[in-house]
Amino acid sequence: MPAPTTTQKTTTSRGDYEIDTRWISIDAYTMSHLHPSTRPNHAALAHTLQLCDEQSLPNIACPSPHGKFFALQCRMLGVTHALEVGTLGGYTAIWLATENPALRITTVEANPRHAAVARDNIRAAGVADRVDVVLGAGLDVLPRLLDEIRGGTRERFGFTFIDADKLNNYNYFDLAVQMSGPRACICVDNIVSKGKLAMEGEAAGNEMVRGARECVERVGKDERVEGTVLQTVGEKDYDGFLMAVVK
Repeated sequence: MPAPTTTQKTTTSRGDYEIDTRWISIDAYTMSHLHPSTRPNHAALAHTLQLCDEQSLPNIACPSPHGKFFALQCRMLGVTHALEVGTLGGYTAIWLATENPALRITTVEANPRHAAVARDNIRAAGVADRVDVVLGAGLDVLPRLLDEIRGGTRERFGFTFIDADKLNNYNYFDLAVQMSGPRACICVDNIVSKGKLAMEGEAAGNEMVRGARECVERVGKDERVEGTVLQTVGEKDYDGFLMAVVK
């Protein structure tokens, strides 16, 4: 039987995704050429995903093309300090750190077991000296970081990646703006919510959609930033992220 060429729902051991063989094959093809196994960080990234799988972490890390995109954003902007809200197993943080040798990353994780796996992965990747995993709820940790920035004991962030509990998307975003310098980039993941973002009726019973809609609407009114939403497809469904630049 030929492989399907239209989208369909599938359930795997690692999650429920809408898939299309075109999306998956393009991710595989492009990454095989643009980030082949000969790259210095390839083994560390593969090890990270393997350990996350072995430890039964949810399969919600960003796709590899997104990880490299965010890392290249940091390189393009010359970022030296980055913030991540939602470490999970450390996959995105390792992308950022291994592609940017001068970059220091503060990543916040509320789940102790996830934080422990992330620290193991970060050590194995050889970037533990530049990636600080802070255990705690984002709404507890971020205000402390903001106090440190205001007190002059911590540098402002040039890049922030938000991929945590979705109802707090804008709360994290607001704090990130306060901790950022001019022209800093802030990305909020899963904003398209598997294509449900524009479905107002979904918001009542779907926290991801409700948090995403609130974030888009409030960012649109936030005079401190200019933002846009990019829709994406790939091996992990139809989704997308919000990207904003601090004025």
